[in-house]
Amino acid sequence: MSSAATDDSVVSAVRERLGTAVIGDVLDALGRVHQVLPPRLRPLAPHLKLAGRAMPVLNADVHGPQRTPFGRLTESLDQLAPDEVYVAGGGTSRCAYWGELLTAAARTRGAAGAVVDGYHRDTAKVLDQRWPVFSRGAYTQDSAVRLTTIDYRVPIEIGGVWIEPGDLVVGDVDGVVVVPGGIEAEVIERALEKAATENVVRTAIENGMSAVEAFRTYGVL
Repeated sequence: MSSAATDDSVVSAVRERLGTAVIGDVLDALGRVHQVLPPRLRPLAPHLKLAGRAMPVLNADVHGPQRTPFGRLTESLDQLAPDEVYVAGGGTSRCAYWGELLTAAARTRGAAGAVVDGYHRDTAKVLDQRWPVFSRGAYTQDSAVRLTTIDYRVPIEIGGVWIEPGDLVVGDVDGVVVVPGGIEAEVIERALEKAATENVVRTAIENGMSAVEAFRTYGVL
């Protein structure tokens, strides 16, 4: 099996079988306690989940018209690959970082979703596309004279979380978690085991087992 096919199966398995909570728990157990993005980043549509490879994008504030409007924004969108997640940080969130046309561009290229540490706009038209976007919320202010894209496929930091190109990014109604590449296989294996155990524990509790006994027996709660 090719590496691309293997990666497709990994992303699909995570998307279908794992949530951010169980992944975050495993990362904590491995001592990686700063892998969850800040709670200010929320999904526009809570039922839409994302899982894919980080394509980090670095933004910065500008003040007025620029020689190259938006900087490397359009270039970064055109470079998105299938199952990549557009992860944008930088700047002071004075405007919308994302909107209808950016969603269309990324979605059409097969990207898995967008996570922007800023606001979005065109909310209704983004929601119409049924594609996962996480942001700080809705704000109509345009970015044209306020924000520029400096670079992409470079490491960035959001809320104390370091994000490298290719890191596994998972987002759902509970938030967004980043899994570093060096420990990805172990995290996924442990998370799948923990998720299966939690299903057993829930059944046991629903059948009358006490919380104390459940934790003593299974070690999760």
